[in-house]
Amino acid sequence: MKPEWRRFAPVGLYLAILAALTSISLYVIQREWNLYLQISLGVVLLGLAIFALLDPGRVRTALTGRQARYGSNALVMAVAFVGILVVVNYLGYKNSKRWDLTEDKQNTLATETLDTLANLPEPVEALGFFTARISSDSAENLLEKYKFEGKGKFNYRFIDPEADPIAAKDAKITRDGMIVMKMGDRQESLEFVSEKEMTSALVRLISGETRSVYFLTGHGERDPEGVGDEAYSLVKLVLEGKNYVTGKLNLLSTANIPDDATVIVIAGPQQPLANEEVEKLKAFVESGGGLVVMEEPLVLTDFADRPDPLATYLSESFGIVLGNDIVVDFTSQQPFVAVANSYASHPITQKMQGLVSLFPTTRSVSVTGEFNDLNRTELVLTAENAWAETDLQSLQGGEQIELQPDPGVDMLGPVSLAVVIESLGKQNRLIVYGDADFANDANFMQYGNGDLLINSIDWAAGQENLINLTPKDSIQRVLIPPGRYTMGLILFGFVFLVPGAVLFSGIVVWIQRRKRG
Repeated sequence: MKPEWRRFAPVGLYLAILAALTSISLYVIQREWNLYLQISLGVVLLGLAIFALLDPGRVRTALTGRQARYGSNALVMAVAFVGILVVVNYLGYKNSKRWDLTEDKQNTLATETLDTLANLPEPVEALGFFTARISSDSAENLLEKYKFEGKGKFNYRFIDPEADPIAAKDAKITRDGMIVMKMGDRQESLEFVSEKEMTSALVRLISGETRSVYFLTGHGERDPEGVGDEAYSLVKLVLEGKNYVTGKLNLLSTANIPDDATVIVIAGPQQPLANEEVEKLKAFVESGGGLVVMEEPLVLTDFADRPDPLATYLSESFGIVLGNDIVVDFTSQQPFVAVANSYASHPITQKMQGLVSLFPTTRSVSVTGEFNDLNRTELVLTAENAWAETDLQSLQGGEQIELQPDPGVDMLGPVSLAVVIESLGKQNRLIVYGDADFANDANFMQYGNGDLLINSIDWAAGQENLINLTPKDSIQRVLIPPGRYTMGLILFGFVFLVPGAVLFSGIVVWIQRRKRG
């Protein structure tokens, strides 16, 4: 090789170094073995080859001289160090451990959750259906904890229901931000993301218990398999997404209520039930069954002057009064659409505080008398300016009347729109609403309407509080700012004293070195 060419050898070395840095950058950014990375590595080899060809003497010296021996020792030490790091990281990855350093252990799952995850009989996959409009950070943080503690039996992934509507339809998704847990051919849908809800869903998946909800038919009730605004198809869809089995029940043509029935829903009958039907329902409730009753105002039904055996049973056995009225509420833009102004403290509504629900054309539902063996709760209340109008004849006649309450005649607000009954002895559960339209397909997605009915069915089925988690007591800490004198000392010490001491020490050292020459 001509001596004058040797001075171009460093160009090849510089080219190899630049290509190596480019290769590292490409892999860190893209994390894939693509064409650009391969070309960069090829340029590295090309640059080294150019350096070796233009200056072979320096290469020979580097490989055989004293520096080569020192370099080989350093290379062996570096390889050994990297090997140790690789082994340590592999062992750490296979035996990962987390420490919750918060005093109240807010980042640690409850003992009941850990036991549930340890007893999973087969893998569980959680599907989070979130669009870009709703943040999934809190849900992902909780799901990551479940995945870590699941030891390979719990996994999760997120799906945009707008980008993949088929997956959303298969999972029976009705709103943004839902989570569906799947185990085998069973699934549980969660509308509220919390540790308690997720662990309860896991327990239900593990138990595999069949929970059947039957919708009463034969009296013009809302149809869970129908179409149109009046149907209850969304109620059916959500219940099946929560692993319920739904069906229709005609007590006029059926001798007995099915043995697998957990809850019976009576959604707005247009004709009164027969006495023999009510007797069957009474036996069902006394045996521990759950009952959800929704009766429309009489003026909107075909009851006319005929007696209502179901209302009589509710009144005599539980002290529930279905008012012969219709609620007027000027809180809304339509006076006959009652607005839930407040809820009682109850498992059905504990997640709905601050979320309104709307009741189109509802009647009042209240309690009367003394029943010491019953827990009776007026669940939904209107605002104080609402009232239950009893002059239904004027409303039916189409007269132009001024809507205003008649004290002593009409029930003044707050008016109760729903009552919850729980027997202290037999644990019988009933919920009675004065409206059935609030949960039909036209209104199910309105505010908290759908949640209210689904929560009611869950409660009637005994599923609202399947597992109680160990509570975590949050520790409140209050930062008391220092006073003016203390703040002055802090400012003087860290802004003037410490930097000044360092500067003074540097000046002293510089003067001493100057004196030494």
